[in-house]
Amino acid sequence: MTNHKHVKDGVVAAPAHLDLEGDVAELTARLMDIESVSGGEAAIADAVEAALARLPHLSVHRDGDSIIARTELGRAERVILAGHLDTVPLPTTPGSRGTVPSVWEKDDDGTDVLYGRGATDMKGGVAVQLALAAGLTAPNRDVTYVFYDHEEVEGYKSGLGRLFRNSPELLDGDFAILLEPTDGTVEGGCNGTIRFRVTTKGRAAHSARAWMGENAIHKMADVLTRLSVHRPVTVNVDGLDFRESLNAVKIGGGIAGNVIPDHCEAEINYRFAPDKDPDGAEAYVRALLPGYDLERTDAAAGARPGLNHPAAAAFVATVGQKPKPKYGWTDVARFSAAGVPAVNFGPGDALLAHSDDEHVRADAIRACYGSLREWLTA
Repeated sequence: MTNHKHVKDGVVAAPAHLDLEGDVAELTARLMDIESVSGGEAAIADAVEAALARLPHLSVHRDGDSIIARTELGRAERVILAGHLDTVPLPTTPGSRGTVPSVWEKDDDGTDVLYGRGATDMKGGVAVQLALAAGLTAPNRDVTYVFYDHEEVEGYKSGLGRLFRNSPELLDGDFAILLEPTDGTVEGGCNGTIRFRVTTKGRAAHSARAWMGENAIHKMADVLTRLSVHRPVTVNVDGLDFRESLNAVKIGGGIAGNVIPDHCEAEINYRFAPDKDPDGAEAYVRALLPGYDLERTDAAAGARPGLNHPAAAAFVATVGQKPKPKYGWTDVARFSAAGVPAVNFGPGDALLAHSDDEHVRADAIRACYGSLREWLTA
């Protein structure tokens, strides 16, 4: 176990104490109170590492601000429960409740609701992982608990990606669950994503003599028209319907108010079903925009649902709800690429993630914990 103590103002700070055996909703609040915007995960990583190190039934490994804890019971099957420690930056809106520290409030029906940054994305899921790690000393499957940094930023910084590069043997498993918010419903796999820069070129001229030039912005009109009339398809993959989307997400061109622009660029984002790989997605977009100058700038493969695995089927039966597809990209794709079928399942509404009103119901966190505990002890 590598020591990476959090240092503040030149002083080594003692890790915050986390009670893993109390109420999992209260544990969520304690995790939220430790600010952990991407790049500043050291304090929460210290607290998680210290809490896990107190559990003799787990082996603990740390890499930077990522932690892996594993049971070593010799079970026939190993499952992975994974979640990220970081959050997006705190809101700047005055009076926002989606910040740090956390705040408890009562809903109209008297239900306890926890407000603050990370409530849904995803301190609730991390709290469930920690509570299970402490409470399940002899689960029916071996369990690997993964807590990682830098999820909310560029993919090359991903702590999970670093773990796969540095210690892939510690991430071997038969099935993985990423505790991203899904409102307590299993969401299988995820769409892939790919981005392109499309460029149109013209000839500059004074706008008073526009006929002497060629307007590159006007030439982009055909591209935008093709995208606007395009109708996204829905693709059934392993029993789940994945809806695709293809959109222009950024555009720019021109240098002055009296100059015909000779250059225009637009950025295109295609969210594609997991029946395709990035190369197949690229071929699809190029067929829609033949003859245009397209540059692929970023791509991440999706993940098939993996619901045909026996462990996944048993988990779906325990949850008792019909699985749904995950439209957004998540780290289940990293597990899928490593040959580990994976699904998303966690407390909270994903539509509240990153919002100034981010919150999660206490009963949703407890229900998530209950489903996973039942599955791992039945």
